[in-house]
Amino acid sequence: MAWVFTSALSLVGATGCEVQEVPSEEEAALQTHAQELEAENGMSFNGLSLNGLSLNGLSLNGLSLNGLSTTDFASWFNGDPSNNNRLMRYMVRCAVPAGESRTFVNPNTGTTYTWPGSLGLAPDWAGGSPASLAEQQVISACLAAHANNYGLNISISVLGRDSKGANIPYSSEELSHFAKRESCFFGNLFNNEGLFAGNDRNALADDESTSRPCGLKGHKALSNPACSQVKRIGQCEDFCTLDASGNFYTQCSYNGVQYKPLNTRIRQSDVHRCGDGVCQMGESCGWGITADSCLMDCGTCSN
Repeated sequence: MAWVFTSALSLVGATGCEVQEVPSEEEAALQTHAQELEAENGMSFNGLSLNGLSLNGLSLNGLSLNGLSTTDFASWFNGDPSNNNRLMRYMVRCAVPAGESRTFVNPNTGTTYTWPGSLGLAPDWAGGSPASLAEQQVISACLAAHANNYGLNISISVLGRDSKGANIPYSSEELSHFAKRESCFFGNLFNNEGLFAGNDRNALADDESTSRPCGLKGHKALSNPACSQVKRIGQCEDFCTLDASGNFYTQCSYNGVQYKPLNTRIRQSDVHRCGDGVCQMGESCGWGITADSCLMDCGTCSN
């Protein structure tokens, strides 16, 4: 049997302004601190891009040793080892708990790949069972939350509940460091229902942008061309139910289907403003003073 899981993920290079963002000492220290806390909280790093990759076998085989040693998995993996290695890194990070890892020995090359767990959102699937509907939804939401078609790794805070309904642990320190509410993500890649995202109770001003094309948008909530695989729904609160804590949503309803969402928060420093003198990913050249036409930062557009 072959099982197809469509609309997924491979890292691609950035397009647009030719800029290179070098983190300051403060940002580098915060990234290091976030990595140290990742095992205890929902802190993570995005860097996936959604680019039409197909995946078969995983949804029913699970992420156990037996599941990863099937001929189906090996055949899929060797179709594009470089990109599939990156995808598995995020799959395992989302599904498997911290302190565990999954290892695959490629029968074609003898190369060993080891992918560490982190969030532990799908314990049954991680143990080798077929992915339940709840696990399909929460893993899809997790992959969408990590999507970044610019190929950039940016620190994010991931909040919500796992497939069993348990809250992802978080601390007041995490909420303080990642003070900017960003987006809700939900959907189901396993059955082709797609991915959806909305703004979490705020929107970017016309002169603001971020380096996360699938995340927070302006007040018009239009999709970013760099993240066309995620459909914008507007404001999360119009479709989703807020938890009593006020920090994340517990479910979202769209097209008559209820989903298990995840929420993201970003650092305030990752919101860029046209006029700060730096052309960052997410800003564009032009003659104006808005993020999509920022003369002061990115200059005029050459033909």
